[in-house]
Order: sequence, then C-alpha cells, then structure tokens
Amino acid sequence: MAASPASIYVHADARFRALVIGTAGLDCLHTGSRWTEGPVYLPATDELIWSDIPNNRLLRWSEGAGAGVFRQPSDYNNGNTLDREGRIVGCLHGARAVVRTEHDGSRTVLASHWQGKRLNSPNDVVVKSDGSIWFTDPAYGIDSDYEGHKADSEIGACNVYRIDGASGEITLVAGDMERPNGLAFSLDESRLYIADTGLTHRAGGPHHIRVFDVVDGARLRGGEVFATISPGLADGFRLDAHGNIWTSAGDGVHCYAPDGTLLGKVLVPEVVSNVVFGGPRGNRLFITATTSLYAVYLAVNGAARP
Repeated sequence: MAASPASIYVHADARFRALVIGTAGLDCLHTGSRWTEGPVYLPATDELIWSDIPNNRLLRWSEGAGAGVFRQPSDYNNGNTLDREGRIVGCLHGARAVVRTEHDGSRTVLASHWQGKRLNSPNDVVVKSDGSIWFTDPAYGIDSDYEGHKADSEIGACNVYRIDGASGEITLVAGDMERPNGLAFSLDESRLYIADTGLTHRAGGPHHIRVFDVVDGARLRGGEVFATISPGLADGFRLDAHGNIWTSAGDGVHCYAPDGTLLGKVLVPEVVSNVVFGGPRGNRLFITATTSLYAVYLAVNGAARP
C-alpha cells in the first residue's frame, strides 16, 4: 500500500524539489512490530535488515520474498551498520555490547566494557573508512525490561566511544551528552554528527543534532548544535550523496542541508526512529517507524563510502 505522493512532501526550501520525486509515494512494506529500529541494507543480497527491539528479533525484507525473521532472539539488537568487509556490526541492548556478525554466522564481541565497567546499552554505530567503529551508549536498554534488562549504569554517564580498527582499544570521544543516539560522518569524514535525545527523560531536554570536528581521525572537537528537531527526535539519520542529512522526526523524515537549513519533510503516519538508503541504485530510503517499515524512492542517492 502506498500513500499518495501529493500528501507526503512538505517543501521548506526550493532545494528540496531536486531531491524528491513528485510521483513517488510512500510504500508500507511491513507492519506488526512494537518498535522498529536499526535498518541496514545488504548490497550483496539486496535485502533490508532491521530491529524490532521489544520483540527481541531482527527482521528481513527483500523485493521478491517480502518480510520474515532474520534472527530471534536478537539479544535486543538496536542499531546496525556494515563494516568495510560487509559484515553486520550491531548494538545489543541485552548483551550491553557492540557485536560483529562474521560471514560464517559466528559473532565477535567488539566492545562490552570501558575502563572495567559494563557499557550501558549501545544504541547506534558507524564505521569509518580507517576501520574504526564509533558508537553511542545511552541507557535506554537498561532503563526497563522492555528493550533490554533493567539495571543500574556502572559507568554513570551516557557517552560516545571509538573502537580502534587495528588494536581494538576503546576510547571515550564525547562525554557531555544526555542521551547520545544516532550518528553519522560527513562525506569527507571531517565531521561527525551526533543526536542527543535527552528530551525522552527530561522536560526541556535536548532534541537536536550536534556536529563535531574530527581531529586526527580519532578525536572530536567542538559540538555546536547543527539542527533542533521538532516535532520529535533525531533518533537516527543518514546522509545522501550531496551531504544532506535525512533524519527521523515525530512527523516523518526531515531533510537538512549541510548548512543546517531544513529543506523539507517526508511525512510518515507513525513516529520515525531511523532511516537508511538502499536498493540496487541506492536511491530508495527505507524508514523504520514505530510498528512498520516504509520506503520511498528519491531523486538522490545515498552517500557512497569514502
């Protein structure tokens, strides 16, 4: 079922018209989940994998086969990405760890502790061209038994970390956020965008994306607010080939130019959690939104890896 193209686009800037296809509607590909998250597209098999966190499962969808279960239980898997070798790197609330699925199906724990203390519940993850892995660690998976296992934070803070691609060393790169969430590098990897969704736990809390300079490929500097999301939160986001950010929001997907200008919106009938570009040509935006998986074809492709 597809929503009418005329009803799904909100144009806030003239530049948005070149990014969307006026005749392309919003397709609902699957529904029946509790809270969808963590979409990742697998080019090798032309399929979409995503998380249904409260139901403790990963789902899969492809054009020919439709939807089915990819892994259950999933250890309350949240965010996912691919590393440089096409392996899925996932954030597991249950294990409180960042875990890589090898090509043979076995799993390797990449991070579970920092300075001897257990991580909270890794949330979202990106892989840099040098093989380093960057991830956020809010406490959503230990706040209750709904999306993980209720527990106290051993670290006592919600931080952003980097795993060195060669040594595996884990370092803290950002420690001044309330609930760090989605993250993505700029096209040239000179900047890192990180969402703070502290509004979920504090009235008047942050609901914005910050942008940091990447120093020497391993440290962050700065952190000014890039965009404030309203309504809703920047739970997860991706960049297109022009460097525009397509982010989750309360009323759909918001698109921001690299200069921070809101270009437009793709309206979705459920609260959006995350997005990813996929399809054989990289021009289809897959959208996880509360109970459902949606998709829309765009006039722009997703960002290519550096």
